[in-house]
Amino acid sequence: MTNPIDHESMLDMYLFETNQNLEQLEQLILASEKKNTFDRDDINDIFRIMHTIKGSSAMMNYQMISDLAHALEDVFFYFRENSTALIDYESVSDLMFDGIDFMKQEIEKIERKDPPDGEATELLGTIQFFLERLKIPNNEEVSSTLVPAYYSVNLRYQEGCEMENIRAFSVIHNLKEHCSSMIHLPEDLTSDPKAAEIIRQQGFTIHVQTDLSAKELEDLLQQTIYLDQLTIQPETDETTFNRFEDTKPTEVKTSNTSCDVIPQKSQEVNETHQIIAQTYISVNVEKLDKFMDLVGELVIAEAMVSNNPDIVGRDLQNFARASRQLQKITSELQDIAMSIRMVPLEATFKKMHRIVRDMSKKLAKKVDLQIIGETIEVDKNIIDHIADPLMHLVRNAIDHGLETQDERTKKGKTEPATITLEAKNEGSDVLILVRDNGRGLDKEKILQKARHNQLLHKPEEDYTEREIFNLILLPGFSTNEQVTEFSGRGVGMDVVSKNIESVGGAVVVDSVYEVGTTITLKMPLTLAIIDGMNIRVGRSIYTIPTTAIKESFRPSPKQIVNDPDGNEMVMVRGNCYAILRLHQLFKAKADATTFDQGIFLMVEYEGEVFCLFADELLGKQQIVVKSLPNYIKKIRSIHYLAGCTLLGDGSISLILNLAAISQKGGR
Repeated sequence: MTNPIDHESMLDMYLFETNQNLEQLEQLILASEKKNTFDRDDINDIFRIMHTIKGSSAMMNYQMISDLAHALEDVFFYFRENSTALIDYESVSDLMFDGIDFMKQEIEKIERKDPPDGEATELLGTIQFFLERLKIPNNEEVSSTLVPAYYSVNLRYQEGCEMENIRAFSVIHNLKEHCSSMIHLPEDLTSDPKAAEIIRQQGFTIHVQTDLSAKELEDLLQQTIYLDQLTIQPETDETTFNRFEDTKPTEVKTSNTSCDVIPQKSQEVNETHQIIAQTYISVNVEKLDKFMDLVGELVIAEAMVSNNPDIVGRDLQNFARASRQLQKITSELQDIAMSIRMVPLEATFKKMHRIVRDMSKKLAKKVDLQIIGETIEVDKNIIDHIADPLMHLVRNAIDHGLETQDERTKKGKTEPATITLEAKNEGSDVLILVRDNGRGLDKEKILQKARHNQLLHKPEEDYTEREIFNLILLPGFSTNEQVTEFSGRGVGMDVVSKNIESVGGAVVVDSVYEVGTTITLKMPLTLAIIDGMNIRVGRSIYTIPTTAIKESFRPSPKQIVNDPDGNEMVMVRGNCYAILRLHQLFKAKADATTFDQGIFLMVEYEGEVFCLFADELLGKQQIVVKSLPNYIKKIRSIHYLAGCTLLGDGSISLILNLAAISQKGGR
């Protein structure tokens, strides 16, 4: 009887491993389709993945997923045993992707706590028909009846894999259909609290009676995930098999001295796997979020202690020494917490291969996807926020950014249609570029559409080229005149912009007509803790990321000028910069209303340089970024605010949204 306490852990493990397996499977199919062949290693890997999903899904009672995985496993079992020279690889890929999509949809239901009630009967029939057609030329028939054999098997898992008893239960489930009789030790795998420890120390021992040969049994068991070592010993007869029936789990003494050891892979690979198993563990994201929150609270508490008004200004050498040590430890802990959340962009980028493949087929466009800089790491929250925008940008580029092959030929474009995903670091930010070599953007067409929709807020001649291109990010703007399955509904690019801005990022569009378009997503590496400069405007305190500040100064009266429209400008070393009075922007009562009373901060964002005017510069501090409460978002506009933070004295500071302010400041 399954222990209900273990079910949640089993489900978490099942979801994690199945999602990983499906992602790996998708990449294998894409790579094989590109090569137009399934080599021996690919076939074995795909067979192993389907076998694992089949067994684990059946164990969790997700029968439809298990049946579908079993059907696809049968296809690759046939490939493994027969020549693949005459296979229609495109049909195989289509079948596999249909199966992957179905299983992903079911997994998503399970993650939402919904029943996996999808119906795959039609797909199962298609797979069965495909397999039967493959077998027709080979006239396969069972030629003989095999005599049952007896084997003693011992499996050892990689160190650190955890939940060995549940993994052993999956092995037993997979063996049932191949064995007429079976005994395993430990006997109780689900409710015995010592089962996992016994397997960890002594291995998992199974005695089986089966029609499989030793080689077939080995091939089957080597599909076991996290398998480190496999030992198979033929038993002489049924008497040897039966003598284990009364053995108790705690009495099992497994020895490999008289057995033939069959390593899963080379010794070097096994050692590598052991190192990986000991070095990396999977952690629930919610726990990481909680850990990061606590580290953030610790940073705030440390600031409160160091800046406590009861001790500021006093000569307390011992306290100062202890405070510096606390600050050092807090800073190191913060760096570690932030590094734990950092994940490479590789997985997100590779998901785009499938989108490119599917859309290329549907739109009859041959498109190559190039990936650069996928090893760059960003915060897990950033990954979650860019996945959907990135998918939309790729779909948009293929749908009406790239021409058809005939159009490219007529234009004399000899190079293949290409989408390039590139990531690169720029200070504390990461740039993600989506580039195509298609038809580019037509400035006149964009202006015409913006004029028609009354989206222009200044004379057309005052718009820079980049500002014209960025008009496509406005709500309801679309340059596609036809509604298709993928775009042209007047939504999408504005959603991309809002999603990126919601995490403190920005979107920039650059294009050359008939050459191509580049859309750049500028994202912070992390959302959690940043270095900020605090400034005061009246009774309010605002924070600006220090990376955006170029300098602070107090200008002389002769540096202040006005442009032809009457806007205030400041002349610094021969260059004019726009001035933004923060008290006017936020309609706040300020102490400093003339420029000789306050302070200027020259800031730069996305190449736009402007000056902010505030009452006072309070100083630098590490801040924990918090989102603004929902009730504030509902009652007032927060367009120029990116969040808030708690200062060392317990007061609240509002974090400025430079992405929005730069649009106003640059005018």
